[in-house]
Amino acid sequence: MDIKPELFFQMLADVTRLRISMLLQAQGELCVCELTHTLALSQPKISRHLGQMREAGLVETRRAGRWMYYRLHPALPEWMQTALAAALDGVATLSPYNHDAQALAEMPNRPGVSCCA
Repeated sequence: MDIKPELFFQMLADVTRLRISMLLQAQGELCVCELTHTLALSQPKISRHLGQMREAGLVETRRAGRWMYYRLHPALPEWMQTALAAALDGVATLSPYNHDAQALAEMPNRPGVSCCA
């Protein structure tokens, strides 16, 4: 995988993409509906950011029925994976990241049973 460092940090420089990245780092894989609920943003806005992240090579997708799931790309260079893990460790107790984790944990009807959209 050949993501330029500038592009990696550009993706993380946007607060929405950083919040998405931290959620994916913590959870592994999330449905778009989980991200819209957690971040309290519209589906088109979340999808636009995820599309940018996918084009940059930061995330990959998996379709399950009509739902799209996203995860950080497993082939990210080790230094990028380390940077994301360190960032999560650093922000986990800070707002809005701690609120995001709480909102996701409290989300009713999380995928696996049925998705919310």
